Amino acid sequence: MQDRHIVVVGGGFGGLQLANDLKGAPVRITLIDRRNHHLFQPLLYQVATTLLATSEIAWPIRNFFRDRPEVTTLLAEVVDVDSSAHTVTLKNGDTIGYDTLVLATGATHAYFGHDEWEPVAPGLKTLEDATTIRRRVLLAFEQAELEKDPAIREALLTFAIVGAGPTGVELAGIIAELARKTLPKEFRNIDTSKARIILVEAGPRVLASFVEELSDYAQKALERLGVEIHFGKPVTSCTAEGVTIGDTFVPCRTIVWAAGVQASPAAKWLDIPADRAGRVVVDKELRAPGQPDIFVIGDTAAVTREDGSPVPGIAPAAKQQGAYVAKVIRAKLSGQPAPGPFHYRHQGSLATIGKSAAIIDFGRIKLKGGIAWWVWGLAHIYFLIGTRWRIAVAWSWLWIYISRQHSARLITQRETMREE
Repeated sequence: MQDRHIVVVGGGFGGLQLANDLKGAPVRITLIDRRNHHLFQPLLYQVATTLLATSEIAWPIRNFFRDRPEVTTLLAEVVDVDSSAHTVTLKNGDTIGYDTLVLATGATHAYFGHDEWEPVAPGLKTLEDATTIRRRVLLAFEQAELEKDPAIREALLTFAIVGAGPTGVELAGIIAELARKTLPKEFRNIDTSKARIILVEAGPRVLASFVEELSDYAQKALERLGVEIHFGKPVTSCTAEGVTIGDTFVPCRTIVWAAGVQASPAAKWLDIPADRAGRVVVDKELRAPGQPDIFVIGDTAAVTREDGSPVPGIAPAAKQQGAYVAKVIRAKLSGQPAPGPFHYRHQGSLATIGKSAAIIDFGRIKLKGGIAWWVWGLAHIYFLIGTRWRIAVAWSWLWIYISRQHSARLITQRETMREE
């Protein structure tokens, strides 16, 4: 009997876990991704804020499967799915047939109907996003050093982060430390420690997914770093000149968007129901409705727990879903009963505030401060792929902790600064 052909769209945590867990199964796997690398997204903000280099958090997908002849990796973009013909269509017009399809296509930024804000307020989902943000942050200090007009200089030294979830909080904390602790001795015409870092949150508190005690600690830690936090008013405009918070305009030349996500168009490809964020509403076995041979996992899927609450869009959830679908496929191949409905096991919530403080919620155990930061660091090093990268990231963090010097402050692919 010919091996079953599994097509996996997306080389993120879910897609990679699935392919790994199908090792030795009588299947052929085609893994398709628009990029040639797997990205450790939880540390992406550290590339954006000059703590880590891109090569420390991303690895070539082909490298993972060099000893797996049954796995074919394609650098391509899927633009449609024909479920009746069991094919996916690539951007170049080619089609690939499948017996089982797994969509793990992730998510991108959501601007709540204002996509025109994206050029001036980039989000943070890819390496390209991270290097764009890093470049703009560093160039803002460089141009401020040259600027003679005090008003323009102040705008250049104002950084706005929209959204106070984990990404927004982590970005605000590191940019504040960069301005206050790393750069002051390196500039002669400006005082980088007087830079304004503004964190905008339409809700009532930062890190709303954490318990109030930890949220309050994070807010106070940010304020100690000099971060200005604006609660209760949404951003109503983002332009090259600044950001408008409610009715108040703030001159600002660097804006980072961390306020929402939008799933890939997988639901549109399949012409099936999606939630408000565009995620496919899957069944208890992570299948697309009415499509027994199509699974949807990770940020592309709207998955609920037994109590009806949503499964969070984080790396451990995607890995668990990939592992579960691999079990379902193996059971079908062997004629065994399915493993039962997907059950998400929450392993805890973590967030950092700067380079030496963090909060962790393990349920009954809650940590904050320096101890939480060390636990956070160890957890992330553990989940990195390969000894080489674990050592590289650990060394970078140790050097930064001791010296307070960020190791990846290179401006590359310089974009033309706005003419004043």
